[in-house]
Amino acid sequence: MFAVQNLQAQTLKGSVVEKGTNSKMSNVFIRDANSKYVTLTDKNGSFEANTEAGHTLIFASPGYISDTLYVTNLRNTRIEMVPMGIALRQVTVLSTRSPNFNPEVEYPDVYSKSKVYALSPTTWFSREGKNARRLKKFFSNEVKERHVDSVFTRAYVGSIVPLKGQELENFMTMYRPSYDFVMSNEGGSLAVYINDSYKKFRALPPEKRKMQLLTAP
Repeated sequence: MFAVQNLQAQTLKGSVVEKGTNSKMSNVFIRDANSKYVTLTDKNGSFEANTEAGHTLIFASPGYISDTLYVTNLRNTRIEMVPMGIALRQVTVLSTRSPNFNPEVEYPDVYSKSKVYALSPTTWFSREGKNARRLKKFFSNEVKERHVDSVFTRAYVGSIVPLKGQELENFMTMYRPSYDFVMSNEGGSLAVYINDSYKKFRALPPEKRKMQLLTAP
């Protein structure tokens, strides 16, 4: 009985919402900076993190300022994430930006556990089993986004179109290509796409060339 109670005591439950609107935030990436444990919020913005007092949890989601929680107790907690003042070019939410990011090396527990859970129907449908599968999907998308980042760079796009600063950021956000497009259109085809997109961008009224503000009311 003591062992079960102790295990439960190491689980911090809570929710993540957008500050100002209280909108529930799904797929917020949560990492324990001390143990390297990772998890995601579910579709209702709820999470369960294996942590303990004295540890630091980092919450990150594209378009929002990362938040940090120093765990002093394991009572249910609510995290309010602040939107960035303006939507910037899509960014990744993990600690490094290297295109060589290998989640199987950086987060081996996620992959080893997912293999174990797949062998048992009981664990396959457990919270940990579902969490491992969601994290694998999240990391797969992260790898793809980093590849797009490595190809669709400010330097490369800026060498093709006469834009700089925030105007360049706006253009790159509005016309960021998908991973599938990049994989089949690198090189000259990508340059053609950027030029065609620039013509569309210039044809827009000036007010339409700016990104929508994300500030909370």
